[in-house]
Amino acid sequence: MSVIIPDSLKPNDGRFGSGPSKIRPEQVAALDAAALGPLGTSHRQTPVKQIVASIREGLTQFFNLPDGYEIALGNGGASAFWEVACACLIERRAAFGTYGSFSSKFAASAKNAPFLEDPAVFEGEPGTYRLPELTEGVDTYCWAHNETSTGVAAPIRRVPGSAEAGALTVIDGTSAAGALPIDISQTDAYYFSPQKAFGSDGGLWVAVLSPAAIERAAKVEASATADGARRWVPPFLSLTQALNNSRKDQTLNTPAVATLIMMENQIRWLNANGGLAWPTARCAESASILYSWAEKSEYAHPFVTDPAARSTAVVTIDLDDALPASQVLAELRANGIVDASGYRKLGRNQLRVGVFPSVDPADVEAFTKCVDYVAERL
Repeated sequence: MSVIIPDSLKPNDGRFGSGPSKIRPEQVAALDAAALGPLGTSHRQTPVKQIVASIREGLTQFFNLPDGYEIALGNGGASAFWEVACACLIERRAAFGTYGSFSSKFAASAKNAPFLEDPAVFEGEPGTYRLPELTEGVDTYCWAHNETSTGVAAPIRRVPGSAEAGALTVIDGTSAAGALPIDISQTDAYYFSPQKAFGSDGGLWVAVLSPAAIERAAKVEASATADGARRWVPPFLSLTQALNNSRKDQTLNTPAVATLIMMENQIRWLNANGGLAWPTARCAESASILYSWAEKSEYAHPFVTDPAARSTAVVTIDLDDALPASQVLAELRANGIVDASGYRKLGRNQLRVGVFPSVDPADVEAFTKCVDYVAERL
């Protein structure tokens, strides 16, 4: 370590990861309290089922779900849900908006599914977003609310004319859910993992499902068992089975109980502070600190040039080539300030800062001061 940052400048908590994200001490305390209870016990027994029930009820309140919408949980993380959607939600053909690594991966899954027609892909450049457009023969429209790899947030509204055509809207909310505003009624499946705004570990997917999505899954899965059917829906990818188990407050396969405990604690914390409006305002405050700092800086600037497209969950900041981000990050890490690296596949000289609800805006302010301190000495 060549730069020693004064303690007076450092954040109280130096975790700024874009996922896995900061876990609050209270969540760890919840695990300690569960050591002689739910941890290490069957997920089909009352103590764990009560945790799942609390998660489902808490998210229903948090997202202010419309009548008929339901919460489903399953194993495998949001990347597994891409395959669930290909197996159970897309009937014949989907349209995708792609503008980064994760939105592109879902489109690739649909292209590789042998029982689906090639998707219509509307591609945007990294740092921008591109929404799919109404397309003949498309029954499912998909894009990401927040592209974690680039720090771009996209609007969530149904493609005009898609609902009238009976098409579903399927949104990846992995790094957005709990951090960005959302009108769930504009979606049919809003899915995410808990290792971002919900401050837990990965390996679990959660989906908010509309009545239309529930009906579509039942229809597609029934057709997959018909004589001569080409589609294969294994139990692990069955959305109907996942929903039926969720209604019993359990998952199809054994979950990581610690993940459930931490997520349940985070949901109660968010709801106790005012529900969705509170974390979205808190994240917006943290993001504003970073964007304002970068706009005033002599060596840094926001990667996303359009302010309307800038994420308030994951903030990406480009550095001048004369100041290698790798050196800045190394010095920050040596001082206990961690996980602010840009997305590796994007390949930019960049900082990427997760400003999820658990991150204190005051720590974000301290982060900017620490970067300035390091930059002046490199």
